[in-house]
Amino acid sequence: MEEKPVYDPATAYHEAGHAVAALALGRPVHKVSALPDRERLGHCAFGKAPVRPSEDWIEREILIALAGLAAEARHTGTYGWAEADKDLRYVRRLLRDSGSERKAERLEKRFLSKVENLLADDDHWRAVELIAAELLAHGVISGRAARHLYDRAVGD
Repeated sequence: MEEKPVYDPATAYHEAGHAVAALALGRPVHKVSALPDRERLGHCAFGKAPVRPSEDWIEREILIALAGLAAEARHTGTYGWAEADKDLRYVRRLLRDSGSERKAERLEKRFLSKVENLLADDDHWRAVELIAAELLAHGVISGRAARHLYDRAVGD
């Protein structure tokens, strides 16, 4: 009998967090993967979001980037700072123009708190759990499957 691959639960929750935050904030998800490669432990690929002139796209991007760290921490009980290095570098690059390093650090903490609050919503957390369960079962899911699981959890 062929042995079924085992995927890392922390990675599955991390990537599911990115997917749920993206979907909650109106950014399409193309694919979600808990499969490691040479560059990362997993990956959430996004589609192009519809541009709305009034929305703050930088804030949306930061919240989506921090959602992996937040979801993984909620699942494991600890922050995987090293594992989220690429996400954190992206966030810090987006915050670089905020004025000062201290201000950027305060903003990063505020955005992390904001995304933790988003994921603490029962429906959003249920969506994270459903997507993570699919990732643990299959390793990769389509954006369409992620959207279906999100909609199932939060209702249409």
